[in-house]
Amino acid sequence: MKTKLMLNMLAVFVVCLACSSLAQAQATRTWVSGVGDDANPCSRTAPCKTFAGAISKTAACGEISVLDPGGFGAVTITKAITLNGDGTLAGILNAGTNGIIINAGVNDDVIIRGISINGACTGLDGIRFLAGRHLHVENCSIYAQNDDGIEVALGAATTARLSVTNTSITKITDVAVRISAASGTPTAQLNNVRIQRASIGLDILNGNATIANSAISDVTNQAIVSEGAAIVNAGYCILNNNGTGISAFTSGSTIRFANCNIFNNTVGVNVAVGATGDRFGSSAVFGNGTDTVGTTTLRTSQ
Repeated sequence: MKTKLMLNMLAVFVVCLACSSLAQAQATRTWVSGVGDDANPCSRTAPCKTFAGAISKTAACGEISVLDPGGFGAVTITKAITLNGDGTLAGILNAGTNGIIINAGVNDDVIIRGISINGACTGLDGIRFLAGRHLHVENCSIYAQNDDGIEVALGAATTARLSVTNTSITKITDVAVRISAASGTPTAQLNNVRIQRASIGLDILNGNATIANSAISDVTNQAIVSEGAAIVNAGYCILNNNGTGISAFTSGSTIRFANCNIFNNTVGVNVAVGATGDRFGSSAVFGNGTDTVGTTTLRTSQ
């Protein structure tokens, strides 16, 4: 009996020791290097090779920093964390798969900064946001993806938020930035974003989005589109050489644009029957194949 009790106590001790060791192994800041090794502790002097190798050794709310140029592999993020590639070439080559998947907790904020995500023309989504509180994408380049550049596909009622700043999204087979949720009101804010060559530029299926100081060109269909009950606000944007510049595509959807230049598109502005379109400030809609469709529902204010 005593032997059995001692064995049980020893087992508990071993489990506690293992958990303690695991907790101690997680650092607030870890490092990856093009010549690193995932068997390393991901310290500054012994960096890991990939983001996936470093993430298990990084504490929640911690940061994985890139030490020198390299390709650091696709990664799934399940906690609040920062991927920081500032100051060097921090690449992800996601041929045939998603580049970064965020499937974090409802109170988790994730920051993706200074990362180049190359789908090599066979990648799925550059970034796929499934769950979390706030995803920040800063100073990134996303290109050659066979599905979407950034897809927000939230699976539950949510007020999650996407922020994209100083980022280029190029050569996307489907949608450059797509926002949807099972229910709720997700929000998105895009500032100084450059989108070129996609099927659709910014597509909001529900919730609301604001895009400012941005340019969208060479998009086959709509540069900016709202669907369902979604609301899109655009300010100081240039929309040119697209199928349609900006569109409230379905009944119940809303577009509002101010101080935008919309030109050389097949259609400049489209407002579907039952949708709402508001034009403010000094927005210029000119030189399109057809400047406006649904003019009876496009309201103009100063």
